[in-house]
Parts: sequence; C-alpha cells; structure tokens
Amino acid sequence: MPAQPQTSVTQTTSRATEQLPNGNATTTQTTRSVDKAPASGSLLAARIIYYILGVIEVLLAFRFVLALLGANRANPFADFIFSVSYPFAAPFFSLFGYQPSYGSAQLEMGTLVAMAVYALIAWGIVKLIRLPRAAREDTV
Repeated sequence: MPAQPQTSVTQTTSRATEQLPNGNATTTQTTRSVDKAPASGSLLAARIIYYILGVIEVLLAFRFVLALLGANRANPFADFIFSVSYPFAAPFFSLFGYQPSYGSAQLEMGTLVAMAVYALIAWGIVKLIRLPRAAREDTV
C-alpha cells in the first residue's frame, strides 16, 4: 500500500521581545511544524455513518416532540416530519401496542426505542469498521 501524502502546516505559537543589557531589543519567534495526514478510509466511513445517524436521530426527535405536543398532520411541516420519519419509527410501534393517531398528544415510546436502537447499530458498525487490521506482508 503506498504511503499517504502528508501536508505540512506551520503555525506560529509565540513571539517574545527581550531587552538586552546593552539597550538593544531582541525578538524571539517560536514556530511549530505539524504534519497532518489526510483522513483514512475507516475514519471517513465512520464520519459518514455518524452523519447519517445524526439525520435520522433529528428526524425521530422532531417526530417524538410533534407527537407529544399533538401536532396537526394537516400542517406541511408536521406532515413532512411524520412522513419522512415513519419508515424509521414504524418497526418499533408494535412493541407497546401503539397505533399512530395524529392530532392528539401521544407519547411515542417506540420512537424513543428506535432512536436508541439506531444509535447502537451505528456505534456497532463504526466499531466494526475501525477494528485493528493485521499488517499485510507483501511478498516480492
């Protein structure tokens, strides 16, 4: 596997002025060079998975709050949230004998369980992706 190109970044960290006994002043500047490698494939995949999880969690959180407050399904925003989040929440409705009824305040426990399950699934996938890999020995 070829080595990843590295980008060198130079940052100024401090600047000091010192008065010498002969009346002259000297300025000292300390710089630090940091090599930053591009993100690896597993790190990028983990970020994508967590981003997708974030979108799903936000949709489900909005659904939970709107159902709790009894949002009117005739409202375009509420209808959009309920429609888009339904495929993610529906598999968990039968856990507590819940039947969606829009327009009246309801505590959707299935939505909370869905949020926890999707978070655990995403965490497990990321842990699987980032497992340490054995060093490959290339024979010539």
